[in-house]
Amino acid sequence: MRNLTAVAHRGAPYRVRENTLDSLRSALTLGADAVEFDVRSTRDGVPVLLHDSTLNRLWELDRPLTALSAAEVRGLTGEGVPTLVDALRVTEGARVMVDLPGEVDTRGARRVVDVVRECGAAERVYYSAGPATMLAVRSVDPAAEIALTWKTLAPPRPALLDAVRPRWLNYRFGLVSRGLVERVHRDGYLMSVWTPDTRRSMRRLAELGVDSITTNRVDTLCALRKGGS
Repeated sequence: MRNLTAVAHRGAPYRVRENTLDSLRSALTLGADAVEFDVRSTRDGVPVLLHDSTLNRLWELDRPLTALSAAEVRGLTGEGVPTLVDALRVTEGARVMVDLPGEVDTRGARRVVDVVRECGAAERVYYSAGPATMLAVRSVDPAAEIALTWKTLAPPRPALLDAVRPRWLNYRFGLVSRGLVERVHRDGYLMSVWTPDTRRSMRRLAELGVDSITTNRVDTLCALRKGGS
């Protein structure tokens, strides 16, 4: 279990509001090996940290992100929504999983990859999302490390795997069995899972041999990894 990678989902959302700089800092303080956060683009093409398409759930503002400039987002949230640049600075030295939710946006993916490169973070960043978005990332960065999110027990088609060239297959934790883990490893991929939040689930997945767990309770995972109950 000590080789298991502990990934903090959106930072430490049970302690600090998700996808904020304080949440990322908190996750790293708690012992996360990597932090995962969601990136979408503003109207003027600035990548920022937000999972939803609107500011409603987190900021009680029913405004779509694509209708707002980066400056407007800063003003409406009291600078609470970080840019990707801000997030990469705060996580300097740590691994980062950049999740790209929402509709496929090749232009947005290109801008995200460009920002990662400009910040000198390409060696520590990897990307996660479904097939269409990961194909977009691959098209703009032949060297990108990819965790292909897969939501069914049916294996990805060989042609898709050849095109995306993922390092990881990223599964919802409830789908995972020993047979699935063995198949993924036999096919030459690492397995990451999301998002178990109980000790029981984390322990089961570790015993099955997954390589990485993304969780909202990274402190629990880190304690379990050290042998805690």
